[in-house]
Amino acid sequence: MPIALRLCSARMSRTNIELRHLRCFLAIAEEGNLTRAATRLHLTQPAVSRTLAALEKHLGVRLVDRSTHHLALTAEGRGFRERATAAVAAFDAAVAPGGGPHHRPLRLGHAWSAFGPYTTPLLRRWRQEHPETPLELLRIDDRTAGLLRGEVDAALLRGPVDVPGLATEELLREARVAALPTDGELAARTELTLADLADETAVLNTVSGTTTLDLWPPDHRPRTTLTVANTDDWLAAIAAGRGIGVSSASTAALHPHPGVTYRPLPDAPPLPVLLTWRPAAPHPATPALLALAREIARRPEPRAEG
Repeated sequence: MPIALRLCSARMSRTNIELRHLRCFLAIAEEGNLTRAATRLHLTQPAVSRTLAALEKHLGVRLVDRSTHHLALTAEGRGFRERATAAVAAFDAAVAPGGGPHHRPLRLGHAWSAFGPYTTPLLRRWRQEHPETPLELLRIDDRTAGLLRGEVDAALLRGPVDVPGLATEELLREARVAALPTDGELAARTELTLADLADETAVLNTVSGTTTLDLWPPDHRPRTTLTVANTDDWLAAIAAGRGIGVSSASTAALHPHPGVTYRPLPDAPPLPVLLTWRPAAPHPATPALLALAREIARRPEPRAEG
């Protein structure tokens, strides 16, 4: 019998909670906004609101604090989020095609730059050593690269990750660089400091990026900011001369742009690169991925060919 995977419904009895309701809640928790959650789910906002209310009634607790414009999870909501994430991941693993969990693809998310210069070695070694489990590298523009939404099994993330229900291991640290308009005065310099950028507009990726104004000393922070939602828009804004950015050294190697020049920023703290996964519902091949990533990260950085 085919499995129905409708995402949301306004109808739900006390004894009939379904997977689609968990997916709706996770979208709300991730977006922090009903309108954005509805857009992601291709539904109307009233339908999502009714589903959330029905889920809370079924559980007998309030999951979301609606007292502010930006929705926040209650303590009960944070605990339920972890359980819902594990349940959705377990369901997806159970119905995945390809002969069971050991043979289904291992989905590895990243928001940008993946494993930096170690990306290709990781993919090649995995294919050689684990041909029975395809490794799929997926770029997803959110802070956990799709991990909380159950879209991936593990993720390569940068910067601190303080999310309940996720396990992390630091693999390496990357130097930071300034990203500048190629025709700007700062691009002529060979090296910069954070203070050199204080008079510029800072372009901040507030969805998947890690740079915030807290990176700068309090007395040398950029006075204006421009927010974007992904790496492509970040690059376009800088190339157009609308501001400057700060990112990891891997961005310079993996995201070249004719209108953007990257320069070292030695006084900025290095950025940790983490492998992150859900310990409550891991893909069976996650330990092997972690072991291989550790081994590759300990080796000298590969040189670019050509």
